[in-house]
Amino acid sequence: MGRVDVNNRLRAAAAAAAAAALAAGLAACSPEEPDGHDRSGKHYYVSLGDSLAVGVQPTADGGLEETRDGYTDVLYRRLYDRDSTLEHRRMGCGGEDTTTFVEGGTDLCEGRYAEESQLAAAERFLGRHRDRVDLVTVGIGANNFTGCVLDAVEGAEGTEGAGAEPSAGSGVVTGLDGIDRDCVADGLERLEAELPVIARRLRGAAGPDTRIVGMTYYNPFLAALLLEDAGAAGAGPGTGGADGAAGAEPRRSEAVDYATGVFEDMNRVITDAYTAEDIAVADVAGAFASGDTSVPAGSETGMPANVERVCDHTWMCNLAVGPDIHTNPAGAALIADAFEAELGRP
Repeated sequence: MGRVDVNNRLRAAAAAAAAAALAAGLAACSPEEPDGHDRSGKHYYVSLGDSLAVGVQPTADGGLEETRDGYTDVLYRRLYDRDSTLEHRRMGCGGEDTTTFVEGGTDLCEGRYAEESQLAAAERFLGRHRDRVDLVTVGIGANNFTGCVLDAVEGAEGTEGAGAEPSAGSGVVTGLDGIDRDCVADGLERLEAELPVIARRLRGAAGPDTRIVGMTYYNPFLAALLLEDAGAAGAGPGTGGADGAAGAEPRRSEAVDYATGVFEDMNRVITDAYTAEDIAVADVAGAFASGDTSVPAGSETGMPANVERVCDHTWMCNLAVGPDIHTNPAGAALIADAFEAELGRP
């Protein structure tokens, strides 16, 4: 695929993502009495976060769209099977990083929240329905960094720094040696400053007894060298798994090692910030075997476990609609598993 084709598909993806985000809107609040207290008898699961929380998926024409197949939707369906009186209040928005989550301002979420930011909207809802909220999940922080990497991807001129919608678009991932490390440092600085504020404000709004679960993140860029090799060899597209580059073993790369270190630092900050406010943390990085560089016994691909898990559970190794860092249906279920495992702890 030529550079012009890649650029066109990336622009189409950004436009589709913006349109989907603006069209989806935020569902209306439940009926309330004049005093602001919910007397509807409903109880709620509230999900907050970025594009993973609202099930963003790549489309066949190179765009992006919100779906009802994100990890929060999978988790809700499981919870609903056990309690059909539970309602899902879906408050996430694609493209959010920690700064826009607190302050608002991302174009993808413009007009979605009357309170100007997702955090303020969440505080209002939790304050008015505190005694009826059974669970809050939140996934935020990866977009502090993804744009820094995507700006290094060939043909990614349409992305805009750390706040960019987290998709590598279509084409072959190359040029990771050009990662903007100043951008990464800024993203980590903002994460360290803002995530404790997010955790503290959510805990304050929800009260001490409401279950809140955050999440760490998987590292989709583990697949970068695999895709680079597959593209150079002219490998055909896969189907959402590792088909497009089966048998290829990723080369060692300082850039990929650096990206891995960034994700490890990010997940450490996330864990520390949430834990300080008695917020549990779903180990999504662990579910994706992010630190396991061994090749599983009997592997048919010869890939390390962490790379194979990314290929099997995201669109990174599907050259038909990707590479794209969002989870496929199997990945959404895997993240839901991680949340369920945390919910099962006493």
